[in-house]
Amino acid sequence: MTTATLVRSDVRVSRATDAEVAGAWRRAVGSLAEARLAHAAEWLTVIRSACGHDPLYLEGDDGEGGRGVLPAFIVRRPVGGTVVSSMPFLDGGGPCSSSDAVADALVARLVEEARSVGADAVELRCPQRLAVASEPMEHKVNLTLPLPADADRLWRQLDGSVRNQVRKAERSGLSVEIGGAERLNDFYAIFSTRMRELGSPAHSRRFFGEVFQAFGSRARMALVRKGATPVGGLIALGFKDVLAVPWASCLRPYLTLCPNMLLYWVTIRNGCGEGFRRFDFGRSTRGSGTYRFKRQWGAQEEPLRWYTIPMSRRRRRLRPTGAGRAAFLAGSWRRLPLAVTRRLGPHIRKYLTQ
Repeated sequence: MTTATLVRSDVRVSRATDAEVAGAWRRAVGSLAEARLAHAAEWLTVIRSACGHDPLYLEGDDGEGGRGVLPAFIVRRPVGGTVVSSMPFLDGGGPCSSSDAVADALVARLVEEARSVGADAVELRCPQRLAVASEPMEHKVNLTLPLPADADRLWRQLDGSVRNQVRKAERSGLSVEIGGAERLNDFYAIFSTRMRELGSPAHSRRFFGEVFQAFGSRARMALVRKGATPVGGLIALGFKDVLAVPWASCLRPYLTLCPNMLLYWVTIRNGCGEGFRRFDFGRSTRGSGTYRFKRQWGAQEEPLRWYTIPMSRRRRRLRPTGAGRAAFLAGSWRRLPLAVTRRLGPHIRKYLTQ
């Protein structure tokens, strides 16, 4: 361990080296029931390699069997100051521990480390309430669906409107193929196009390539085609007994054919057959269109609390921009040529931690 310190009482917290993340960290995450996809060791390589952010991974134990981990990255933004985020680009993060005392110590050490690097704020995203002097945002939730071993049983449980939309996609000549990184070019063309339409910069193609490289067989690509034309796609990652979909997009001109319904159904059906017990649709804002899309499958809410801990009162001005300015920036991004947004987007996206 590097620079081990007693942060509170008898809880020992240390910064983990790369070798420790690959070994002891990975084993701890495997044994902790509270661990989520964001705690997977693979993100250290993915985010550092694709985005250049420095990892700040903490391990803690109380000497009596209580242990925990807290992954984070130091994001040094050219505009807006430095933030320490757990975890950038992902729905979750925060402390994962079998002990409240260890979790508290991990957060305290993270704040201490953030101050030492001159960060303006610490971001924590987690399901649990934390003992910090900051109230979380709770308008976003995670949506998950229990998966039976028998996909036919799940099909029968789905609402009739969901089944009809899947059948409509099939009658419209849509088909889904499952693969890996070899289909990344097709997915990225769809994803970057749709993100521009939504007014948001997209991750780089390299980012997704690093995901496939790091997660190996636990990463898979699903593409939906109209004839030979790719019209939608998603990336799914397996973590323990959960199959999660962090990224998905379909081209707007084809949405009336319900490609997203077929895309998700085939992925869910395959997940049942592979032995996954939960399907994680990812986060959504309550009442939004994506929230309603996920709920129609029978997905249930799981709490998601986003904490922003400012390092000083003087720097509170560095909070996210208001809705009006965000809408203006999104509208401006939509008006840029696609080639420009594909070139510039990744350079901007790597500093947007949400």
